[in-house]
Amino acid sequence: MKVAVITARGGSKRIPRKNIREFCGKPILAYSIEAALGSGVFDEVMISTEDDEIAEIAVKYGASLPFKRSLENADDHSTTVDVMCEVLESYEKLGKHPDVMCCIYPTAPFVTAEKLRKAYELFESNDANAVIPVVRFSFPPQRCFVMNDGFLEYKWKEYQFARSQDLEPFYHDAGQFYLIKSEIMRKEHTLVPGRTVSLVLDDMEVQDIDTLDDWKIAEIKYGIISR
Repeated sequence: MKVAVITARGGSKRIPRKNIREFCGKPILAYSIEAALGSGVFDEVMISTEDDEIAEIAVKYGASLPFKRSLENADDHSTTVDVMCEVLESYEKLGKHPDVMCCIYPTAPFVTAEKLRKAYELFESNDANAVIPVVRFSFPPQRCFVMNDGFLEYKWKEYQFARSQDLEPFYHDAGQFYLIKSEIMRKEHTLVPGRTVSLVLDDMEVQDIDTLDDWKIAEIKYGIISR
């Protein structure tokens, strides 16, 4: 059984009601739900939330609500892997045993059905334990600065004259979804275990949304790539 889990708690602080705020015409979590449903990869697309309004909107857009999230895993200190392990255990109490799970963030409008299908293809063809989307750092971290007693200096002086194209590329988590084998997740208590394969995205397809300025930038990017 393959399950997509949209993780959407109600207590967003920096952008209130962030997970159901309107983004380019519809609640932002609708994009994650529609991508998961449209991918054809999953046997079930469910919402993990403790919030009744979020649950109602998610169900409206096609997600299921087999159970609600515990309040223990809905505070500022609960981690995504804690939430996912709770979902797995809750399914098992219902007699269902997901072998593959995909955590999809509710504020990830750049997730598409095609990306999820491609991720699952990578997952199978590489016999991977997990797949996550990543994006390359736009500036080489090897040439970063640090502050030392109020003065600027290179963190790694050996790279100060290196050409950008000669430096090893570094990548970071795109913050969109994690496709993983359930038992590996439970055993290692991580969403990025050994044998994790990357799905490399373009910078235009990635945007953290932590502030209202981030939100505006994400809408601009989405408008450009959706033309």
